[in-house]
Amino acid sequence: MLLQGVVVGNIFGEQKVFEVVVKGVPDVRQSAESVRNLLIDTPGGGQVPLEEVADVSTEPAPAVIKRDAVQRYVDVEADVSGRSLSAVAGDVQNRLNNGEFPLEYHAEVLEQTTTSQEINLGRVVGLGLVALIAIFLLFQAVFRSWRLAGLAFLTLPVALAGGVLAALIDGATLSLGSLIAFLALLGIAARNGVMLIDRFQRLRIDEAQAFGAELVQSGARDRLAPTLTVAVATAAAVLPFVIMGNVAGLEIVNPMAIVILGGLVTSTLLSLFLLPALYLRFGAGAQPEPVTATPQPSSAKPERPRRSERRLPGRQVDVTHQRGDEGTSPAPGGSGA
Repeated sequence: MLLQGVVVGNIFGEQKVFEVVVKGVPDVRQSAESVRNLLIDTPGGGQVPLEEVADVSTEPAPAVIKRDAVQRYVDVEADVSGRSLSAVAGDVQNRLNNGEFPLEYHAEVLEQTTTSQEINLGRVVGLGLVALIAIFLLFQAVFRSWRLAGLAFLTLPVALAGGVLAALIDGATLSLGSLIAFLALLGIAARNGVMLIDRFQRLRIDEAQAFGAELVQSGARDRLAPTLTVAVATAAAVLPFVIMGNVAGLEIVNPMAIVILGGLVTSTLLSLFLLPALYLRFGAGAQPEPVTATPQPSSAKPERPRRSERRLPGRQVDVTHQRGDEGTSPAPGGSGA
């Protein structure tokens, strides 16, 4: 109200309506320091600067006025821990029912932020389990080996650990941007693992190299440049959003960039160091399952008779059918009719 003003009435003139706004004088509104030094009255009759009873600072905030049904509204959000969301929402609703608001103001607790979130949690967990099973089966289809599929699958949580650690250090909460970032990290880690193990198998089977440290080192060197290129390019794309911070307009992109940047570190280290060591330890007995050949239908055609024999009374005539010739020629040694 001091800086932006408050509407106290309207003036009608020239077929227009003008709002009457009361706000602080320009000397008070010119800087944050002048607001801190603003004197306010105390119950005892004295005056103290505003900075002694309140924190005054400039913070980024979205300059958007939200409206619903031609009414302006402000969302008030809070994180809940230790109790169920529905129980906390019930207590908040009871407090709101006993409170009083100025004229034309009211408060309400939205249903979609209470019970629907708890219901959707079970759905998200179920879909996540289905996705994990599908990923494991896809690994088995690619490697044709249950051991290699399990090896690639168990390394995925390690790749996501960097994103979780970065989110905890930054203090970011679980949001839409964070979920998108975890999905992106999952795809990058899965791709790196599949390409690396596939390279090991190709060196072992196609090029007939003996299983051992030399094979693993050769395959890791072959995948070093592609893995680093993907990591550096992705980090360069999200780093500006991390530097700009959580400003207005980057509420979704900033936590997503933080999670991706932290996850890239662990996923790259996993692909270059941990996964080769695990393959060297557990991949000795992993052989691809043989691919069953699909039987092809026979394309052989039955042979057509090329020679016919006609028996006549008292003589024998052999007739040979020739392609592209309308007549017949008697066989050597035969007699004409």
